[in-house]
Amino acid sequence: MRTTQVNGSRQLLYTPEERARRDASRWTVVQAILAPAQFLVFLISLALVLRFLWTDEGYGAATVSILVKTGFLYLIMVTGAIWEKEVFGQYLFAPAFFWEDAFSFAVIALHTLYLYALLGERFTPHGLMFIALAAYLAYVVNAGQFLWKLRRARLDMVPAEGARA
Repeated sequence: MRTTQVNGSRQLLYTPEERARRDASRWTVVQAILAPAQFLVFLISLALVLRFLWTDEGYGAATVSILVKTGFLYLIMVTGAIWEKEVFGQYLFAPAFFWEDAFSFAVIALHTLYLYALLGERFTPHGLMFIALAAYLAYVVNAGQFLWKLRRARLDMVPAEGARA
């Protein structure tokens, strides 16, 4: 149960026990590597998708980049669930990350829709790229959620003003 307060105004993101498990988990390192790698793949893919939409050139490269980005997304979701299990005792929807996990499913759904549409040849190349852009927009929102939590975790580590060390 989360009862620890910062300056008496809000709950800490991690209890001391959860923080210790987070710091000891190898999955924390895995997430710290995968998250920026996925973001780099996203930026490259976004550039390739936009290039195709503007010039009608590079459809194959854009498609491969979306597949690589989707692979990273699935990998980070699976390893993130394992991390969450180690830190919070459940694979998904731990109270501290409930909304991030919930929105992650929207991101995964949009990326999976892209795969379904690509494999089923249900859309034009431009239509596929617009699905990818919707998935990428959702990914940016979700990444922002996680960055906000990272910031909160860092702020939680700063002692309250006037507190003794």
